[in-house]
Amino acid sequence: MRGKRIGSGAAMLAGTLAVTGLAFAPSAAAVTPATATFTASCGLFGGGAATLTATQSGSSATLTLTSSAITAPIPISANSINSTLTMANSTGAARVFSGAVNPAMATGAPITVGPLDGTVTSGDSLDINGGSLKMVIFGITVTCKATGPQAPGPFLYD
Repeated sequence: MRGKRIGSGAAMLAGTLAVTGLAFAPSAAAVTPATATFTASCGLFGGGAATLTATQSGSSATLTLTSSAITAPIPISANSINSTLTMANSTGAARVFSGAVNPAMATGAPITVGPLDGTVTSGDSLDINGGSLKMVIFGITVTCKATGPQAPGPFLYD
């Protein structure tokens, strides 16, 4: 009887360790590269170098855009810029990332929007070139487009 209890206990311990290992296993999904740069043109609102930072967790993804070349024309409160970032997808339909997430920014501060939420599919290859960023700030729409492909290359999603 004692041998059965030890065997049952060992089996339970092994099962518990296996489940714990799965819980702490790293996510297989990853986007590469994690960051990319491009040059943006925002019409009357200026333009210049900008950086996109990407994350992925399964089919959920986020993109954050920052640019010291594109600055806040007036003080902007946190979470007040409605942003829609459309990314060209060389493997299918364009992907859209959206949200109203931004830090508070003083006049002249670099623009940061995101993380903006979107959905991706394994194999997506996303580039801002051919897409756009639309920001609605105090009822004024600002549209920025890339003047060329992002570097070092498109975001590739697992």
